[in-house]
Amino acid sequence: MIRIETEHPDAACAAGYDVAVLIPCYNEAPTVARVVKAFQAALPTAPIYVYDNNSTDDTAARAAAAGAIVRREPRQGKGNVVRRMFADVDADFYILVDGDGTYEADSAPDLLRHCLHHQVDMLNAARRAVDAEAYRPGHRLGNCLLNFTVQTFFARQFADMLSGYRVFTRRFVKSFPVVANGFEIETELTIHAIEMHMPVAEVFVPYHERPAGSASKLSTVRDGFRILKLIFRFLREDRPLQFFGAIALLLAVFAVALFLSVLHEYSATGLVPRLPTFVLSTACGILSSLSFSAGLILATVTRGRKEAKRLQYLSIEAPWSREHDSAKHAAQWTASQSCV
Repeated sequence: MIRIETEHPDAACAAGYDVAVLIPCYNEAPTVARVVKAFQAALPTAPIYVYDNNSTDDTAARAAAAGAIVRREPRQGKGNVVRRMFADVDADFYILVDGDGTYEADSAPDLLRHCLHHQVDMLNAARRAVDAEAYRPGHRLGNCLLNFTVQTFFARQFADMLSGYRVFTRRFVKSFPVVANGFEIETELTIHAIEMHMPVAEVFVPYHERPAGSASKLSTVRDGFRILKLIFRFLREDRPLQFFGAIALLLAVFAVALFLSVLHEYSATGLVPRLPTFVLSTACGILSSLSFSAGLILATVTRGRKEAKRLQYLSIEAPWSREHDSAKHAAQWTASQSCV
């Protein structure tokens, strides 16, 4: 993974590409119009899509009045909204951003430029707090713990895995089977990129405090546990040999410990007075073997599933490949003309 820090972003943008801005919203009436207008100013030719997720305020009306294309997703949860967005919208590049006004739209052209320059399928905009109250201590601690967990299990490190500001290519979006329903969607996006060995990058961007009247929908404890649950589910599904192998190892150690105590008594007396302990030791040994066998079988299934997802990913053209092909055809045409 490439990590790039930019203090003075370049104003260059991804000219000639279709760029769509996706803004999932739930009760963001105080900020959504400001966010829409900011992205219109930063990316004048990009359509702005606001997906309203059962808001009880006038989020949808304010977004429409600001010039956004407003659609609705009735199933509650950010993951459900992102799933609908990725299915509905066609573009070369997608900018996913929260509608709470905490991220700067002025960073968008620079994010696109980095995405093109480094040819990455996901660019994560890591948050760098500008205001003292922008990043609550509980959220910061939880984010660090989750980042460490993903690094430990999946051997890749992100500074801010839970950022709501990202850029994706078409081949990422159209090959991403969204499973999450809520705020754990950011974790799923990250793990999908890691599992598919996609080129990714991370850029630090300013992060501001929520404006007055805007309230966070994130619960540090509840959503943190949901994210941890998702990580362990991915560990079970994408690393089955390691997951079930660890269970098999624990059962094997327990079985051997029980058996040694029985064996010690048998070697001293020639009797097995603790028959239930011996039976439990045998059962744990059998379960250990079954768990390891299940891990081996599921590892083969998982490999086939990953290969299918990878082939789907490779079947979609990368945005920068057209630029390369155009340059190649132009060079061939120039060479042919020189030979005439």
